[in-house]
Amino acid sequence: MKTIKLGNSLLEVPAIAVGCMRINSLEKNEAEHFVQTALELGANFFDHADIYGGGECEEIFADAIHMNDDIREKIILQSKCGIRKGMFDFSKEHILESVDGILKRLNTDYLDVLLLHRPDTLVEPEEVAEAFDTLENSGKVRYFGVSNQNPMQIELLKKSVKQSIVANQLQLSITNANMISNGFNVNMENDSAINRDGSILDYCRLNDITIQPWSPFQYGFFEGVFLGNDKFPELNQKINEIADRYEVSNTTIAIAWLLRHPANMQPVIGTMNINRLTDCCKASEVHLSREEWYEIFRAAGNVLP
Repeated sequence: MKTIKLGNSLLEVPAIAVGCMRINSLEKNEAEHFVQTALELGANFFDHADIYGGGECEEIFADAIHMNDDIREKIILQSKCGIRKGMFDFSKEHILESVDGILKRLNTDYLDVLLLHRPDTLVEPEEVAEAFDTLENSGKVRYFGVSNQNPMQIELLKKSVKQSIVANQLQLSITNANMISNGFNVNMENDSAINRDGSILDYCRLNDITIQPWSPFQYGFFEGVFLGNDKFPELNQKINEIADRYEVSNTTIAIAWLLRHPANMQPVIGTMNINRLTDCCKASEVHLSREEWYEIFRAAGNVLP
């Protein structure tokens, strides 16, 4: 498994993050087999959130991996907080309470990474800074990041937060690639030229923030997967053609497309299927050519100016 540095930290992480949002769909023995397979593949970075399964997913994971001190040293744990029913909450009190709950459910003393989960427009950066300082000084969290935030929202946090923002989890796939396509269409009068995220891709590269693409196989907002979908015949034909060339699956090529970008992204894989997990991990061994990357991009319906 290829590894990268997470943001500007010293933390070495696998190129693929294992998302655990759906682990509560597995039976106990299936969950145990899944996490063990991930470890065997070198995918020892596990992504959680306190809202996944109402916290149940974190408990199931800890049970499935048989969490103890020895296991904990071999894995990297990331979780997210800030989403509450009908609202977002980045208050100091909620962040601290959330982390305590996360640690209890994961049966661990610390998180490697904590992300703030979706922006809270009522955020007070001073409160976030106090929460982060408390968590860092107590050893409960080692590194910090955000999710679904644009450059100015991150800059607002950085006004008070002294810790580096090492990651930003963002929706990104071949068919949801506006953060890439708007960069090709500067000064153009078309929909692709609309900058919907404040140039977050360039901002993260400039500030050494690792982008963690979520839903890397989805189109729209959880409308379905594009692989094998009749809505994307040209894209699937091109991906399958390249997959045959490398003797891998179409799943592998879809992830390899993200990994080929020089931003050193870390896709978050949400599958609970062991075969697909294996295919995703193989992507770290595939380096698409520039021509192949652009062929896939165009096949998704993106028109170069």
